[in-house]
Amino acid sequence: MKLRGCSVLHALLLVSLTENLLLVGASESGIVGGRVAKPHSRPYMASLQLHGQHVCGGILIRDDYVLTAAHCKIKSLALTVVLGAHDISKKEKTQQRLAVQNYRKHDDYTGGRENDIMLLKLKTKAQLDKYVRTISLPKENKETQANVRCDVAGWGHTGVDEPISNVLKEATEETQFKAECKHIWDKYFNSTQMICTKFTKKTGGICQGDSGGPLICNNKLLGLTAFTQDKNCHNPKFPHVFMKISSFLTWIQNVMKE
Repeated sequence: MKLRGCSVLHALLLVSLTENLLLVGASESGIVGGRVAKPHSRPYMASLQLHGQHVCGGILIRDDYVLTAAHCKIKSLALTVVLGAHDISKKEKTQQRLAVQNYRKHDDYTGGRENDIMLLKLKTKAQLDKYVRTISLPKENKETQANVRCDVAGWGHTGVDEPISNVLKEATEETQFKAECKHIWDKYFNSTQMICTKFTKKTGGICQGDSGGPLICNNKLLGLTAFTQDKNCHNPKFPHVFMKISSFLTWIQNVMKE
């Protein structure tokens, strides 16, 4: 089964890099189908951009920290964090464009699927208002229940080989049983630090460009968009996979104390 770097490939194409940097940790992870989100209804959403182009999602968890996927960082290329956006094709008055001071990938991330999580320390703190707000982290590492309806959101591609969405989109997926996730994804799925979701082509779900975005269940942040099936993000036979944020609470809290 082939997996490919989700936003990494998109970013590489944007900057015309010629070397092959395929990351088998996350792949084809935009909202396919789904619906347009109510403008600014998710004020914690961040668009990570490279040369003005969206490459990944992110989540504002403190006024100076954004949580995202580790595979969203390509070598020494600098990302810009855009907060307060709905239509990223426009320079909305609500938007804040912030530089990144430090990229902190998980200490055990090696470019694969596991530990695919990263914290971005902002050079200047975000100005919190009704358009830009933080979202709380999980309080403890609890077992993830199956068949829970959750929201996903992002500006990613609206289908394989389709363009990214200028406006924020969202869709609904349901958490899947860990045993089913493991049966389908085999060695790629680590149940201690990952969650997978089931979806239908009608309801839609994540695709390329949504990496680093949130999985929100019962109005609480639960997961971080990681990977789907390569070149087939809308195939319901392959659950979408998210990093389980509560599994990384100690690491996140320690980094933000530094």
